[in-house]
Amino acid sequence: MKSTLLKLSWAVSSALLAFGAHAQSRPDSIDVFLQDRMQQLHIPGLQVAVIRHGQLVKLSSYGLANVEHAVPTTKESVFSVNSITKAFVGVAIMQLVEAGKLRVDDPLSRYLPDLPSTWQAVTLQQVLTNTSGLPNIIDESEHVLAGGQEAAAWEKVKTLPLEFKPGEKFSYNQTGYVMLGKIITQVSGVHFTQFIAEGQFKAANLTQTRFGDSQDVIPHSAGAYTTKRNLDGRWVDRGELSESYAEFPVFFRTATGILSTAQDMAQWLLALQDGRLLKDKASLRTLWTPARLPNGQVGGFNDLVNGYALGWPTVTRAEHPAVGPVGGMRSAFFVYPQDELSIIVLSNVQGANPEYFIDDIAGYYLPDMKQSHGFGLPPAIKKLRAALLHQGFDKAPVIAARLKKKDASFQLTENDLNAWGYKLLEQQQPAQAVSIFRLNVALYPHSANTFDSLAEALEGTGDRVGALKNYRRSLALNPANTNAMTHIKALEGN
Repeated sequence: MKSTLLKLSWAVSSALLAFGAHAQSRPDSIDVFLQDRMQQLHIPGLQVAVIRHGQLVKLSSYGLANVEHAVPTTKESVFSVNSITKAFVGVAIMQLVEAGKLRVDDPLSRYLPDLPSTWQAVTLQQVLTNTSGLPNIIDESEHVLAGGQEAAAWEKVKTLPLEFKPGEKFSYNQTGYVMLGKIITQVSGVHFTQFIAEGQFKAANLTQTRFGDSQDVIPHSAGAYTTKRNLDGRWVDRGELSESYAEFPVFFRTATGILSTAQDMAQWLLALQDGRLLKDKASLRTLWTPARLPNGQVGGFNDLVNGYALGWPTVTRAEHPAVGPVGGMRSAFFVYPQDELSIIVLSNVQGANPEYFIDDIAGYYLPDMKQSHGFGLPPAIKKLRAALLHQGFDKAPVIAARLKKKDASFQLTENDLNAWGYKLLEQQQPAQAVSIFRLNVALYPHSANTFDSLAEALEGTGDRVGALKNYRRSLALNPANTNAMTHIKALEGN
């Protein structure tokens, strides 16, 4: 089962999307791809910038910056980048390292002596990489403790126990970034917002980048929208668009609080990589090296953004690795260091999660990265795919058994097969997707999810009888499967 896209009570004009590439004289293939993705994900407004071989080669805007007044997105539209702010903080720390004012492996207690005894040995590197084990200064609903009052929030979080031994695992945490703000202010002699503004915004000639939140009047604001609501730490999609209101207290703005444009972000990345922000190439390597956990692995948000460096999430993989800051479930950018390619996508709706389609954009510049060529698939799925392309998807069970017999370590997981099936559906290959979902059912006959996914694929091909049969089987295995209930009711009703 995969979450279905909800129909919203609002609509972005297809006519507006049709001429949405405002910076382009003629739409290109990326424009067509992005406009299609915007419609799928209900994204009102979006900007994209692409840097190739040290040059800005694409800068385009799409859709609506302001839905209420139908204001088009332009290259001047300013978006909140949320936690991408942490990447700027990482750069600020490395600038202070280059100035000889601190070291990444310094303990926090060297600069903040009033810490609880259990926090004394936590290092700057551990807070930058979210491996500190510190208690979080936000609650489960992502509100700053003590109503956002700095002194009270700080005193409250210091009473909470460590969540785990520092360095032991990855756990996303805002407390450490608040502490980094204190340290930057103390070591630099100016408030951290000023240090970052002068050392990065001004140094890179970022004309529209600033700190702020919903209380500020932001010229050319792209607005902020959401269909989601946080209920006790769980994000729930409500299915209707509403304005997103966010307050970022000044002391909290090392964790989140920067607003920018795709053009400014591109300028910043160029300045970072050409030595204007960090003079030593070794500093950049340190900035982008993810923390290793005791088991030797990296830890991150998910299977894609799977590591975390100094304020920079990473896409750690053998092919086309990247560093990929993400923010607010609405904006992201990937830098592919080995490929001299960077792609920035800013949007104004929480839930766009562009990190999941930036690799697709990269595929227009690096053809072997196209999903249709198998990029990003797990090794076992790649091996199966190669055999199926040669011998036919209808032979999937036989071929999978043959591969397993030939190599005992060959393992097809339920989640990997399920994810590939949905990718095939996205690539307009329904017959191949059905074959993969049937294979998953054969390998995992006690999983309600495998039957549910097969039913969805069959329903999409028009096989209502097969869809009903598999929805019913899924419901029998999991009586709480509301997706199956809804589809059974609809199919029986028709």
